[in-house]
Amino acid sequence: ENPGNEWGTNSKTRAKGEKQVFLRDNAMYIKRAAVADHGVSVTQDVSFQDASITARFKLPKQGDLGVNIADMNEPSVHAGHICMARIKPASLEIVDLKTGRMRKEIHEKSKVKKLTKAEKKQIATKSIIVPMKLKVDVWHELQIVINGDTMSVKIDGRQIGRIASPGIEHKTKRRIRLAVNTEAWVDDVMVRVPE
Repeated sequence: ENPGNEWGTNSKTRAKGEKQVFLRDNAMYIKRAAVADHGVSVTQDVSFQDASITARFKLPKQGDLGVNIADMNEPSVHAGHICMARIKPASLEIVDLKTGRMRKEIHEKSKVKKLTKAEKKQIATKSIIVPMKLKVDVWHELQIVINGDTMSVKIDGRQIGRIASPGIEHKTKRRIRLAVNTEAWVDDVMVRVPE
């Protein structure tokens, strides 16, 4: 599976090699395979601290798209997770994963259902969920801005949500992941770094 333009996928390791990323009408159509044991991750290595990430995307009724920022060299978190914006037709979630649910000790305790009430409360402060009504099966413009400890998201030029949290300020963001648990269309992904 080779989406092109230096994008990679996790299909070989997480979907028994079954193809999950298709090029259709010059766009990426991403659909999780039935055999997959994890959401689809379409990755590209980048390097920035602050950036503006833009893309066009389209979701079906049950679709979702996460734009996950990672640093695979960061030992304090599970699988390099730093921060993420996840879009569904009815909601936007923006989350600091580094100091929240993907912090290594928190992630390990969560897997075995051993989180304390205080830890659950602390994790809740690391994300926001904004209700919205996104038209399905039509293309939308996405802009994610990471500036210092703040991550903000616009869809079709309209500010949908923002969060400020210390993990977002992580100095070395080295990978962008298009994370899809169901299906999504994505095109024209660009990462612009301030001069």
